[in-house]
Amino acid sequence: MNREIVSILDRLATGHRPSHEEALALVDHADTSELMRLAASLRDRGHGRIISYSKNVFIPLTHLCRDVCHYCTFAHPPKKGEAVFMPMEEILEIARKGAEAGCKEALFTLGDKPELRYRASREALAELGHETTLSYLAEAAETVYRETGLLPHLNPGVMTAEDLAMLRKVSVSMGIMLETASGRLSEKGMPHYGSPDKEPTIRLDTIRLAGEAKIPFTSGILIGIGETRRERIESLLELRDLHDEHGHIQEIIIQNFRRKPGTKMENAAEPSLEDYQWTLAMSRIIFGPEMNIQAPPNLSPDDLGALLDTGISDWGGVSPITPDFVNPEAPWPHLQKLRDDTAAKGFDMAERLATYPSYLDDKANWVDEDLHTNVLHLSDGEGFAREEIWSPGAELEPPQNIIDLIAHGPDAKPSLHIGQLIERATAGERLGEKEVADLFRARGEDFSAICHAANTLRQQVNGDTVSYVVNRNINYTNVCYFKCQFCAFSKGKMSESLRGDPYVLGLDEIKRRVQEAWSRGATEVCLQGGIHPRYTGQHYIDIVKAVKEVCPDMHIHAFTPLEVWQGAETLGITVREFLQQLQDAGLGTLPGTAAEILDDEIRAIICDDKINTAQWLEVMNTAHELNYHTTSTAMYGHVEGPINWARHLLVLRDQQEKTGGFTEFVPLPFVHMEAPIYLKGNARRGPTFREAVLMHAVARLVLHGQISNIQTSWVKMGPKGVEACLNAGANDVGGTLMNETITRSAGASHGQEMPPHSMEELIRSQSRTPRQRLTTYDDAPEERTQRSFQAAPLEELGFTHAKEFARG
Repeated sequence: MNREIVSILDRLATGHRPSHEEALALVDHADTSELMRLAASLRDRGHGRIISYSKNVFIPLTHLCRDVCHYCTFAHPPKKGEAVFMPMEEILEIARKGAEAGCKEALFTLGDKPELRYRASREALAELGHETTLSYLAEAAETVYRETGLLPHLNPGVMTAEDLAMLRKVSVSMGIMLETASGRLSEKGMPHYGSPDKEPTIRLDTIRLAGEAKIPFTSGILIGIGETRRERIESLLELRDLHDEHGHIQEIIIQNFRRKPGTKMENAAEPSLEDYQWTLAMSRIIFGPEMNIQAPPNLSPDDLGALLDTGISDWGGVSPITPDFVNPEAPWPHLQKLRDDTAAKGFDMAERLATYPSYLDDKANWVDEDLHTNVLHLSDGEGFAREEIWSPGAELEPPQNIIDLIAHGPDAKPSLHIGQLIERATAGERLGEKEVADLFRARGEDFSAICHAANTLRQQVNGDTVSYVVNRNINYTNVCYFKCQFCAFSKGKMSESLRGDPYVLGLDEIKRRVQEAWSRGATEVCLQGGIHPRYTGQHYIDIVKAVKEVCPDMHIHAFTPLEVWQGAETLGITVREFLQQLQDAGLGTLPGTAAEILDDEIRAIICDDKINTAQWLEVMNTAHELNYHTTSTAMYGHVEGPINWARHLLVLRDQQEKTGGFTEFVPLPFVHMEAPIYLKGNARRGPTFREAVLMHAVARLVLHGQISNIQTSWVKMGPKGVEACLNAGANDVGGTLMNETITRSAGASHGQEMPPHSMEELIRSQSRTPRQRLTTYDDAPEERTQRSFQAAPLEELGFTHAKEFARG
């Protein structure tokens, strides 16, 4: 090996991206194994252990094409009795079957502008009411996403700026394989001779125009059709230059030529595995760690492990419904086999959408607004595909694969990076923002290891006891003048939620409910409500006094930082003065709700008129200084993601390190069904089950040494979800509630009360010991415990209709 090559390889190993000259210098470097090791290390740096794929349906809109590539069996002339274009009914039938099978992508493939060559195409288009193939494609794509929710990815061939603008409105991504940048392959006797749309400059111009139109774009090269290795590198460098200019190429596909009977190249030699590996490795080296490099698994089914060694990060589209119409001789591998083969090399498969997560993070710039709702409903917090139907509050079984991964925890082998983060967190070290976000992105073995580490910490800190409190929720009004986009509880003329009647509870009804709760063994009442425009801080003080009047020993857990802030403001006093007045009246502790996500970037979207992060912290800091204890919460799974969750937990950790006033952390997964932000199409369907479990597990790790109690919500997670979280760091199951209004208003189905015998049965099912506690986590008195197991049925609730705040 000459000194120049050694010098280049040394620089590449440090993360240096090769120049054109350096990349071309490696053309003659034949040590494929060395290139593969370098490429794999780059891939691991950018993608970790994740190998992505898209679950799709393949829709061949037309097999007619004006080009005559010498290796292609997809395109053919018109055939008697065969429809020139796939009818809309057939397109929808395929798409609906795909949606039922869990597919997220509708991949439209077609020949290039057949109407320019075939009269049959022009006549068929006229019957369909269109002048061009691309016009019919636009109608088909729009119909599919509106009727089935699938996200269209379009491969229409060469396009003008006008074509791209039209199709951008009905698709989330597009693509065109460059195949080669060498004009030599279009000369007579070569595979692209007679195919005007395979002229490299024309294809490169389409890719450039797609970048200008800000379209997430797919491209790549086809190897083994007569090109040289130098020409492959030159083609990849052309693509890299366009991506450097526009940032729009989301993946590079390296497709290996497969000879097909009946073509002019049916006897041509296919590229060897080593040649394919060399090209894949060079692709990763040229594009660097972040690019998505794809190798179609159906074209090398016996060599999947060998392909993973080259630095690829994506398997491309895999369909459980339709064949690969471009390579019909190569069936898709079964998804479970693909997962198993991928896992055997130490990687976890993650389903993605047709658009990659980095582009969905900035979908306002990259995806047409009309498609945003479909994208949100199909994606998880990272922008990968939502692989499960479970949602918080729904009566659905959690996905078994996640339950199995939790159980696998003791045998999990995490990646080096995640293993180191776990070790540092369990030692009580404060992790950085990006490091916490990396924990939230965990899948597979890393997920199992995080859950196990959290469960181990839980056992060390809390033992095998699981606590709960017998309490009653009293929501004294649902009238609210704030417009929180996630809230389905608030009602009235100013509310974002249009359903249900506004109400208020008079002091007499509040007292009655408190007395009834005490008779049923409760030790706590939790009082929260909407921010009624006529309520001042004095009304909150009056509520506390009313409770103490009828039940002096009842602990009052009441008023979020929002109510405290608003109450102080209406009285013209400081937050400290108001909290002192509440304390003098008998308030015991404060709930840590209204936190939502403590990141103002997210609060600007979901609750822009609410108190901001600094104000929430000011209330909590002041309360802690006045010797109040408070809870802390996170309401997650709507528009935010791992980096926002990380910021939230670190804000809580830093506050706790300062004042020590938080008794617990309570993850509150977003219940989407009736939430205004979801009904408007602007939010996800809550966190996935994996994300919900991770919120408990990561919180246990990140808050270790600061907050000792991690609570899981049976109302939102359901009994099976609670079981999972108890094995992933949680040690508390919250309150029996007696009444639950806020979560049920959002569409949850898990009931309004979980009485003590049910609570303890659930806890014992996990081989844990139940403990009835007070709000402050001391043991509940024996008299209260006994009374709670002898509770009479609840009386009918009384409400006063707030007619003046009703709509219409």
